[in-house]
Amino acid sequence: MDALERYLHAHSSPEPELLAELDRETHRRTVQPRMLSGHLQGRLLELLVRMIRPRAVLEIGTFTGYSALALAAGLDDDATLDTIETDDELQELAQSFFDRSEHGHKIRLHIGSALELAPRLGRRFDLVFIDGDKREYPAYYRMLMGDGGGKPLVGSGAVLLADNILWSGKVIGPVARNDRHTQAVLEFNRTVADDPRVENVILPLRDGLSVIRVK
Repeated sequence: MDALERYLHAHSSPEPELLAELDRETHRRTVQPRMLSGHLQGRLLELLVRMIRPRAVLEIGTFTGYSALALAAGLDDDATLDTIETDDELQELAQSFFDRSEHGHKIRLHIGSALELAPRLGRRFDLVFIDGDKREYPAYYRMLMGDGGGKPLVGSGAVLLADNILWSGKVIGPVARNDRHTQAVLEFNRTVADDPRVENVILPLRDGLSVIRVK
């Protein structure tokens, strides 16, 4: 952590102890701990939820559960968060922290493909946090907006948050023909920018966060 980042951490609301513990466990037990949302993004997610006050939230990509806990902390007590993770090996770790959290009762963890599971939940979502497989970002967007033939999962006024949309700066450099991750992120960004149904802004927080509002 450099001096500027230390300053940001020191002058932002402190990280809850349970999330700090989850951060440590994620670094100890996973191969790619950098996938964790972390302190600053976690606080932003919580604040956005407090401001938007969604009744139903969808998260695509749970990982170890840090962002889900941050989102749930901002939810009203009777609101819900459905979070979907493809890696069943992460289920036990994430659920153990959900069970220990005072906000855990708001979270429902699903294991499998978001493209298959989300439409089956039978809900319309007020807020969606997209942080799953980057190669599937365009498909997630089509699913949420109802462009694939199914019912839209979001309506007017809904907010979508898409993480990692700068993809380590690869979005502004030459892209290898076999780099499906970067190609998909570029397609997602172009699709959002060209879609008259939404308005958006890209924040250069960590690896880039796109904030999208459905008109």
